[in-house]
Amino acid sequence: MTALKLEKINKSFGQVHVLKDIDLEVTEGEFIVFVGPSGCGKSTLLRVIAGLEDATSGTISIGGRDVTATPPAKRGIAMVFQSYALYPHLDVTGNMALGLKQAGETKATIEERIAMAAKMLSLEDYLKRRPAELSGGQRQRVAIGRAIVRKPELFLFDEPLSNLDAALRMATRVEIARLHRELGASMIYVTHDQTEAMTLADRIVVLRDGRVEQVGSPMQLYNDPDNQFVAGFLGAPSMNFLPAGPLGAKGATLGIRPEHLRVLPDGRIKGTVTHVERLGGDTNLLVGTEAGDIVTVRLFGQHDQRVGQPITLGYDPSHAYAFDADGRRLRG
Repeated sequence: MTALKLEKINKSFGQVHVLKDIDLEVTEGEFIVFVGPSGCGKSTLLRVIAGLEDATSGTISIGGRDVTATPPAKRGIAMVFQSYALYPHLDVTGNMALGLKQAGETKATIEERIAMAAKMLSLEDYLKRRPAELSGGQRQRVAIGRAIVRKPELFLFDEPLSNLDAALRMATRVEIARLHRELGASMIYVTHDQTEAMTLADRIVVLRDGRVEQVGSPMQLYNDPDNQFVAGFLGAPSMNFLPAGPLGAKGATLGIRPEHLRVLPDGRIKGTVTHVERLGGDTNLLVGTEAGDIVTVRLFGQHDQRVGQPITLGYDPSHAYAFDADGRRLRG
């Protein structure tokens, strides 16, 4: 069953055209992640799906129902915000219960759903605490619990981990992935963090300037990007782009991921090590080439290269990506 269907969605603010002919289908139980640079329209698209912004044109269907003109409260969605949006004067139970009370649910139903959500999110010991008495990670779990108790058709997450430190982001990311498996719910997740996108998504939607650049599974996008933008956006460190001609390759630009460059005595890329990052399990090198480019090399394990050391790099052509002058991928 289709959980969400977007057809030719456009959104303008005055003369500014923010979303441009967005088409997307999300199947029931799927985890979709919107990624893209700041200003690409990903949060605006989420707000249009939620009904917090009206689409200028196009059709939105949730669970087979046309909800284009339906108010947010009647769309069957629940949204988790970056800022938690908790009521400071209510405790955890009160924050999770408020939406259910407004929907007219019985006391027994409210208690049952809160108990279920609290158990899933390890909040049972915090139900009588107010937001000010909770850590950032606990507040975000309360916000997620408030969404869970509503049993929505569609969960919408708007950069929910941005306010957490690195360790909490990882822990909460794992919790969200587990919740998705346990609930089997359809989820739309907006992030600027490609690690979140790669680790959480069933499919990633890459947006740029209000348009969908490519949709696919994380590994499809990583291994088979349609264009230079997608190739460069996914991957950490990001893909290297070099002029194709001097390397004897077709097209205008050759893309090589850092892990596909090798230190070889007969390599075609000659340069000097300008920076070394020793990460324990990996070693990253920044290399200034003779042609004036800077490339990143990711070496597995520990290596003894030094800043200022001459270096020669090679690569397997089967792991290189050719792009034309407009950034389109040249295949075959």
